[in-house]
Amino acid sequence: MELKRVVVTGLGALTPVGNTVPEFWNNLLAGVSGAGPITHFDASKFKTQFACEVKNFNAADFIDRKDVRKMDLYTQYAVVAAKEAVTDSGLDVEKEDLNKIGVILGVGIGGIHTFEEEVAGYEKTKDNIGPKFNPFFIPKMIADIASGQVSMMYGFHGPNFTTTSACASASNAIADAFNHIRLGKANVIVTGGAEAAIFPAGVGGFNAMHALSTRNDDPTHASRPFSASRDGFIMGEGAGCLILEELEHAKARGAKIYAELAGTGASADAYHLTASHPEGLGAKLVMENALEDANMSPEDIDYINVHGTSTPVGDISEVKAIKEVFGEHAYKLNISSTKSMTGHLLGATGAVEAIVSTLSVKNDIVPPTINHEEGDNDENIDYNLNFTFNKAQKRTVRAALSNTFGFGGHNACVIVKKYTE
Repeated sequence: MELKRVVVTGLGALTPVGNTVPEFWNNLLAGVSGAGPITHFDASKFKTQFACEVKNFNAADFIDRKDVRKMDLYTQYAVVAAKEAVTDSGLDVEKEDLNKIGVILGVGIGGIHTFEEEVAGYEKTKDNIGPKFNPFFIPKMIADIASGQVSMMYGFHGPNFTTTSACASASNAIADAFNHIRLGKANVIVTGGAEAAIFPAGVGGFNAMHALSTRNDDPTHASRPFSASRDGFIMGEGAGCLILEELEHAKARGAKIYAELAGTGASADAYHLTASHPEGLGAKLVMENALEDANMSPEDIDYINVHGTSTPVGDISEVKAIKEVFGEHAYKLNISSTKSMTGHLLGATGAVEAIVSTLSVKNDIVPPTINHEEGDNDENIDYNLNFTFNKAQKRTVRAALSNTFGFGGHNACVIVKKYTE
């Protein structure tokens, strides 16, 4: 069976550094940090009191108010990003076979804010009036509901489900969407991911694991991947959506094409609940699997958007894996961690970083890894590699690879390349 080619024809993003794709992309290139004091709740007693929140967002500007009340914040983010992506793609829904359009989104945690609110409400009232829960509690909280809401919004009857693999969730969703299209099971799929976990349980839980930076006096410089002074990641939130489309279908309707999705990979560390393998074995395998799937060699890649969370162990293991896979070509790559600006969007991170990779291929420019200071070097990291520190760099980007790694040892990778006939 000959596999069909898959292209990216639409993008949507709602992030801590921009509420639309153009705003997001321009701020990344300018090196803007999305970090600041937490406003979603009173974090004054928490070890970490800052995060990368979405700003100036009012769901009612995009979604009917009665529907907003039925959605957790993560679903609201997903719906808004999906609407931007569909509009950007130019799809005329009335002319499409809706049975061949699907929605596959990723989320790591789901409706944690809704869960917190409902359980807190129960605790306050249980002794007086007995258990009382909102009838929308379950459909607001469950992890699959964002993809369901997007499909209902447009009447898309194609494949519809959610992937959950911690911080690899959105990349796994993109991989599943890619495979459905190239196997002929769909013409178009809205894919990506969403997350909104900057609430007490989310921040407190990650604090208990010592995973978050505690640089409360300087939030905008707290995410500093590959620097010796890194002390953990910053929680982010938001959503990213891509319209993946079968090439001939896209050409037939005259769609603009950002890039071609060339291949994806998956692997497991099988090592530790939360830590990556210290030698980067799972990271090495997932990149090799993606290159094989794309029928590409390491020398075909010009840019890696790394997982690069700014954790002491994770950054080192990813660098080891890159050097193992790419050999001498590793020194010709641009490498950058946009988490230095967006924070770590957990289950949505693979989506926003796939968008970054796509735009880098389209525009021949690599966004920076910010917050690296001269002399702030880790003896375990090879600084002869080009980490694109502090300033965006223009270069030809024939293909870009995006890494995402999740708790539980889940690794996922996507490769996008320039579209040619």
